[in-house]
Amino acid sequence: MNRTLNSKFVIGYIVFAILSLITVATVSNKLFYKNLIKEEVDSMYREANTIVNAYASSYFSSKSTMDETSLELKRLDTMMDRQIWIIDTTGAIVLDTRKQTSKTSEIPEVIEEFDPTANGGKYYQQGDFYGYFDEEMITVMSPITSHYSIRGYVLIHEPVDNIIPRKDSYLIITFIMVFMVFAYSMVFLIIFRMWVLRPLRKITVAAGEYAGGNLKYELNVQSDDEMGNLANAMSYMAKELNETEEYQRKFISNISHDFRSPLTSIKGYLEAMLDGTIPQELQGKYLNIVINETERLTKLTSSLLTLNKMDSKEARLEITRFDINQMIKQVILTFEGTCSSKNIKFNLIFDEKENYVLADYSKIQQVLYNLIDNAIKFSKTDSFIHITTTEKGDKVFISVKDTGIGIPKESIPKIWDRFYKSDLSRGKDKRGTGLGLSIVKEILNTHKENINVISTEGVGTEFIFTLSKAKDNI
Repeated sequence: MNRTLNSKFVIGYIVFAILSLITVATVSNKLFYKNLIKEEVDSMYREANTIVNAYASSYFSSKSTMDETSLELKRLDTMMDRQIWIIDTTGAIVLDTRKQTSKTSEIPEVIEEFDPTANGGKYYQQGDFYGYFDEEMITVMSPITSHYSIRGYVLIHEPVDNIIPRKDSYLIITFIMVFMVFAYSMVFLIIFRMWVLRPLRKITVAAGEYAGGNLKYELNVQSDDEMGNLANAMSYMAKELNETEEYQRKFISNISHDFRSPLTSIKGYLEAMLDGTIPQELQGKYLNIVINETERLTKLTSSLLTLNKMDSKEARLEITRFDINQMIKQVILTFEGTCSSKNIKFNLIFDEKENYVLADYSKIQQVLYNLIDNAIKFSKTDSFIHITTTEKGDKVFISVKDTGIGIPKESIPKIWDRFYKSDLSRGKDKRGTGLGLSIVKEILNTHKENINVISTEGVGTEFIFTLSKAKDNI
């Protein structure tokens, strides 16, 4: 990709250079030519006016002779290298500095189509001047007036080719400047390649490594610009994908273990009953074990389906207004049998008699069920579970606190992971799936609410989550 993109830059630069040279050559040539013509015409017109005032008017007013006027104008012709004519109003060439002075007896040459008004408002023309020249000329004309009437005209002719060397010299200077710009551009292109294409090549190589499955490949691009941000984003993406891959492997391993254990037990007990290893009078006991293992599989399957719905965005919330205090009381009743066997009692502390919230009723019910189930599971015999609700601003804070075994400090960040069980909980959580808290977290995330945990080993654990408070007028 680097070579391809680099080639595109080089080709683009070459095309740009060629087009620029063509444009400069064309446009500059025309502009220089046009401006030099204008400058030359202005200079010639000033000289023509000077000749009119200094020489031609004296001739037509008989203050100087033809020979005197011709001598002066030829001297000017030599100095300026410009051919000078004096013609009368009929178009007769009275004086031509490039020819011998006409004698009085000779009939002057007449320009048949001469018309001073043919150029409109312009005081010059460009061409062969009625066919009198074999090359393109610039001709400037200035009228000679005497006693408020036009007596003739002074014409100055100069070949257009005289300005070509000046135009070419300007073009050469322009081309030198253009080539200098191209040289600087080439330096910039090389620097640009180092700044952009080299990091881009590293990113391309890294993308290939990531696509090939090497998610541990390190992308090293030290830059604070967009290229550096892209590299950092790709590195972060690779890290997340690697963690996801590790998580998936761990997930499959855990779920395989959690399914295989009860299935092995079920298969073993049923085979033992079929082949007579377990006597008939003991089969009822082992059938109850099989039923318990089946219930465990059902619970695991149900939890997995719930998480799958959360992940696939299928879990649409049905927001309703309900009393969270009343829901807590109802959920507690479902644990009456378990609590009686362990002599666990509930201590309910509500800051209001009724605390109405806006949430999905069934999903928040599941959150409470999972948290209270965990609290009972890890609580000691003859202990209390404290449940409180507190209104703060537009939120209701719900707390479920037990006096159980607690969670090790290093395990707290991991308790939301699927199938995770801390070392302290493994001995007590024989029937747990390790998915309860994951479901709690996903449900509250879907509600855009928060949940926190405070735990101390040997003292207990407290889970605190928030719900949006319902307004009184809803």
